Amino acid sequence: MTRPLVAVLDYGIGNLHSAQKALERGGADARLTADHGLIADADGVVLPGVGAFGACMDALRRCGLEQPAVDAAASGRPFLGICVGMQMLFTASDEDPDAQGLGVIPGQVMWIPPGPKIPQMQWNVLRLTKPDDPMFAGLGDEPWFYFVHSLHGVPDDAPIVAATVEYGTTLNAAFRLDNVFAVQFHPEKSSRPGLALLANFVGICARSGPTDVANREVTA
Repeated sequence: MTRPLVAVLDYGIGNLHSAQKALERGGADARLTADHGLIADADGVVLPGVGAFGACMDALRRCGLEQPAVDAAASGRPFLGICVGMQMLFTASDEDPDAQGLGVIPGQVMWIPPGPKIPQMQWNVLRLTKPDDPMFAGLGDEPWFYFVHSLHGVPDDAPIVAATVEYGTTLNAAFRLDNVFAVQFHPEKSSRPGLALLANFVGICARSGPTDVANREVTA
């Protein structure tokens, strides 16, 4: 079976290889890349991220990947944002008010309200607000995922929230906007549930239709 080509945007931040390897385990031909042509031709695109919002946006721009990321999200192909990669899809972040996000998801990334220990660094259970989303297929009603974060996304359009989590208050943990799915947690660090979610993404990429890219054929 031909594996779908998934482009993992390579802009030099920390968890790129772990995301790529987890996608490979999920059945993808996952390529860590900054090649604009390959990104444009891929069946799906993933934007991971760790660290600070402003620093990640600066790195994405230095690598010339801001516009390819925006174009991929607008293309209708499956697109996945992970952790700070999710936050970068928003318009802006309280963490760095001078930094502009990609604006794919209109809204603001806000600090977790005072009360619990910050950052949240633990496993936590999702409350699915879009349980029928194909990204959640086979995960059960209350899947557990691993979080490391001090901020969460607050979209202008509340119905795009796909899942929440309780941590002192209700925080937004996943989002669905057309072909774009974005998560605050780390699926690549979330054991079986995380690998299942990434496998769901790979399956969605496969169903979106194979792309003819030279030398991309990998057999399972």
